[in-house]
Order: sequence, then structure tokens, then C-alpha cells
Amino acid sequence: MATESTLNRPEKRAGSMIGKTLLRLLLIVQTAAVVYPLLWNVLASFKTNAEIMENPWKLPKGIEWINYAHAFTSARIGDYMLNSVLVVILSMAILLVAAVPSAYVLGRMRFRGRSFFTNFYMAGLFVGGVYVIVPLFILMNSLHMLDNRFWLSAVYATGSLPFSIFLLTSFMKSIPHDYEEAAMIDGCGYFSTMFRIIVPMARPGIITLIVFSFFDFWNEYVMAMTFISSDAKKTIPVGLSNLMQIQQYATDWGSLFAGLVIVLAPTILVYVLLQKKLTEGMMLGGVKG
Repeated sequence: MATESTLNRPEKRAGSMIGKTLLRLLLIVQTAAVVYPLLWNVLASFKTNAEIMENPWKLPKGIEWINYAHAFTSARIGDYMLNSVLVVILSMAILLVAAVPSAYVLGRMRFRGRSFFTNFYMAGLFVGGVYVIVPLFILMNSLHMLDNRFWLSAVYATGSLPFSIFLLTSFMKSIPHDYEEAAMIDGCGYFSTMFRIIVPMARPGIITLIVFSFFDFWNEYVMAMTFISSDAKKTIPVGLSNLMQIQQYATDWGSLFAGLVIVLAPTILVYVLLQKKLTEGMMLGGVKG
């Protein structure tokens, strides 16, 4: 048996090496499939229209910074971006104000009906925003809430509330109750305990929620297109869609690709800055959940 095991050991090592090599090749192919379109978009944003039409695969002969100037001025990407920033900040504020106390109550307090409310929020995970967009439009129209960035932000926050509570509740449950008991002895009430003790300890979960919510709110298109009609209030996905339709006839492809780069830059920047925190939050959430 020992001899047979010794003979099979090189074969196992060879199989392991082959598996690792295939896995690395697969990861390299997936990385190239993601990075190449982004890199091509950046290079195309520095080309002239003639270079793009002549051969879109060549490197740019120079750097056409005028494309970015046109994207901000004639294409109004700057105005759309400001609208998106405003909507994202409002949505994030409404979401955190609603999600953090709700997750604190559901995760750390025992009361009659807690299971019902928990299941009620969890059921919201299976309701997509597209399925309720028609009745929501009728309701908002009757209440004169359309074409308003605040109410669009409220819709965004409400739609993300079930997932947010689901994510934060696992962090809230994992915090030992000894901290709350010590805070109560020192004279802290529920709100003081939540903001001074629980929220700082649940910071990884809150940061994870902020990152996910930012990507969701920044890239949302359907509701923004449905609920916002004024061109001056449109968010970046809707404005970029309109820009793509216009540039098809104006043949200003350089400005279009520059606009795409401008839209992608904030999401990439947020991910680069918070990638470590996001990974730590996901790992802690998986262990604590």
C-alpha cells in the first residue's frame, strides 16, 4: 500500500498542477474580457472621429482632450453627473436613516411580531422594481411626485431597503449584548447606544452597504427614465443614453467615448478606494451570518 501511494503521488501532483494552470488561464481570459473593453474605450476617447472611423483598433496618434471638453459642454455630461451625485447622496441618506435603526431593532431586540417584520422585509428581496414600476408611476403621478429628484431618491432608497436590512441585521446580531448592558448602566438610552456603540462596531457592514448602494443608484436607468421628464433633472444613465442616440447622427464619436469614460470614472474610483473595506465587510458578513 505504501508503494502504491508513493507511485500515485507524482500523478496527483501533476493533476493538481494542471488544474491550477487551467484555473489561472481561465482567470486571465476573464480578466482580459473585462479589462480590454474598458481600455479600448479610454483609448477611443483620445481619438479623432477620422481615426475612429478609419480603424478603431489602432492606437491614437495624439491625445484629443477636446473630446472631454465637448462631453462636458455640448453633451452636458457635467450637468447629468451633478444630478446623479445629488440623487445618490439623497438616496444614501434616506436609506441609512431607514435601514440602520430597522436592522438594529430586528437584529438585537426581542418583541412580539419581530419574525413577521423580518419575513416581510425579506419578501421584498424577491420583488423587482421593474414589476411595480407601472402602479408606482400611477401613484406618483396622482400625488404629483414625478419629475422630482427627491422622490426619485426616495424610490431608490425604498427599493434597496430589504437588501440593506438583510445585510445589516447579520452584523447587528453578531455584536455581543455586553456592550449594550454596559452602555445602559452608564445611562445611555436606545438611540444613544445605537449611535455610540452599535453603529461604530457595525461599520464594515455599513461601508459594504454604501458601496453596493452607490453602484446600484449610480447606474440605475429604468426608474430614472420613467419618473424624470425634464432634461435638466436627468441622471447620468439617461443622459448618456440620449447622448448615444444623438451622437449616432452627429458622428461625434470621440465625445461619446469621453462621456463613457467620465461615467465609469466615479465607480472605478469608489471601488479602488473602498475595495479592501468591501472585501472585509463581505467576509465578516459571511462569517457572522
